[in-house]
Amino acid sequence: MGLINRFFKKPVEYKEPEPVPVPENHGLPEPAAAPEMPKVKKPRRPRAKKPKAEEPKLKVKGKSPKDIATAKGEPYVSIISVELDPENIGNGAFELDWNDIFLSKLVRAGYQGKTDADIVDNWFKTICRNVIMEEFEQWEANQPEEMRPRVIERKDLGNGRSEVS
Repeated sequence: MGLINRFFKKPVEYKEPEPVPVPENHGLPEPAAAPEMPKVKKPRRPRAKKPKAEEPKLKVKGKSPKDIATAKGEPYVSIISVELDPENIGNGAFELDWNDIFLSKLVRAGYQGKTDADIVDNWFKTICRNVIMEEFEQWEANQPEEMRPRVIERKDLGNGRSEVS
């Protein structure tokens, strides 16, 4: 029976420990008193604006850069807009503006075309070609000797024969 009593004896009652008193501020310093809010005045109704003297309906704008260049007798050309194809970013168009002095300078330089726009277009194509050629020459100069394109020279020897090197 001693074994059964061991397992079934009365449970021992445990006392809960007494809670330790904690100060109300939990050991923190006293908070500073909140500053008083200043009194806010009620917003006033906006005053009725006095009617201004009527402005002229037509405004004279200052001269454009094109007008200024033309008045000085200087050539003028400018890019007005650039349009790009959203499907193919490599396709696009430039819209140019120019004065007659610029156009006459192009004609004197040898540019030809049926219309003024054709003459300026030929000039713009030349500018684009020059940029491409300069980039290519720079790229070619930076390539190692074995990577540079080979130049093939052909010499006519006569009698239908030629020398290729």
